[in-house]
Amino acid sequence: MTTADTAGGTSLWENRDFRRFFAGQFVTNVGDSLYTVAVLWLVFELSGSTVLTGIANALLLLPWLLQILAGPIVDRLPLTPVLVGSQFAQGIVVLVLPIAGMTGRLSVDLLLAVVPVLALATLLMSPMQATLLPRIVADQQLSRANSALATITLGLDMVFDALGGAFIAIFGTTTLFWFDSVTFAVAGLLFGGIEVSPVSDGRQASEASIRSVIDSYLIDLRAGIDVLRGTVFVDLVLTTAVFNLTTGVTLAILPAFGNTLGGPAVYGLLLGALGVGRLVGSLLAPLLERVAYGRLILVGYSVAACWWFTAVYAPWTALTVVLFGLAWVPAAIDDVLTSTLNQTVFPDDLRGRVSAIKGTASGGTLPLGSLVGGIVAELLGTKTTMGLAALGLGFTGLYVLARPRLRRLPAVAEATPAAFGMTESSACDRDSA
Repeated sequence: MTTADTAGGTSLWENRDFRRFFAGQFVTNVGDSLYTVAVLWLVFELSGSTVLTGIANALLLLPWLLQILAGPIVDRLPLTPVLVGSQFAQGIVVLVLPIAGMTGRLSVDLLLAVVPVLALATLLMSPMQATLLPRIVADQQLSRANSALATITLGLDMVFDALGGAFIAIFGTTTLFWFDSVTFAVAGLLFGGIEVSPVSDGRQASEASIRSVIDSYLIDLRAGIDVLRGTVFVDLVLTTAVFNLTTGVTLAILPAFGNTLGGPAVYGLLLGALGVGRLVGSLLAPLLERVAYGRLILVGYSVAACWWFTAVYAPWTALTVVLFGLAWVPAAIDDVLTSTLNQTVFPDDLRGRVSAIKGTASGGTLPLGSLVGGIVAELLGTKTTMGLAALGLGFTGLYVLARPRLRRLPAVAEATPAAFGMTESSACDRDSA
């Protein structure tokens, strides 16, 4: 009997393993938020270039592009040691930055060298959650668990994004990096206490050798692709890819945009507003499980595009911050509901690789957006580029409007594999793989 089975009749918060995972995700997200804010502001401050800031953000977003490599590995390797190892690796690597700052060797070149290492250490985290959560939480609690995790991974970072900007203005980046290293150590200790049940098909992660993982990689990857082929998820991945392109553009030029409105403190407020919007969306998502999913994303993203465009050209900074935050609410709702769909529609033994394939296909545009955003902002200006980014949200609304099978998608609470285009032949192909 799995931990998720035993947790079926109890409150989600009585589940010890979920509490540790929740706390660990919260602490590691604090670390991620702090070094992201510090790195991007520092690159912009040292160089004054949106192009270099875009390159730095693209490197920070590298895990989204490489998730496809991580999915089959996550499905086979022991989850707890990988979780712990990634945290301690980040904690050690981030120490390079404050040491360089103390010795006068901190430069854009060093930042661009360290950032990819920090990014790669987080590579397994997204497919890890998709695989681990159903093994420690009962099926009927998955939506609430995803919402709770989204609250901290997508929402409560608003506090630390906003505080990060203020922290930089008051204490400087060196002190922030020291604190950052501590958060990763604490997260590693929390993850170390999680007990994860073995997978049901007998391929215990602890018995999988590195050689077996490499030998079976292509077979596993093809099985995940076969499950997705011909389903509605292909369309949804496309819309998410366009939205993530917008996100990449925005994160790359946000330090420059914040600087035009008042400096690092305003930059922190904009990041904080982004987090508030995602927090609100993650909290609302469970309440919208029974609303038709197709109509929900059609209306949500269309309204968000209007909020976004108005925010860019608003006459007051406070109004810009508020509207910018509201524009992120629909995307956060979609994030939570999509996570629940992944964990209810796809089979247990393929969740990691399917999540990784979808993450790479849709999230690979994040670093591309950062590179494009930095260049376009140099050519057209920061405000114009931010205004054009609203088209990324509007695309989803228009695409769903033009695709009847997307408009007719049922509520997440009523979702079945057939409703999303998964056929019996897909299951047969999976079994034969």
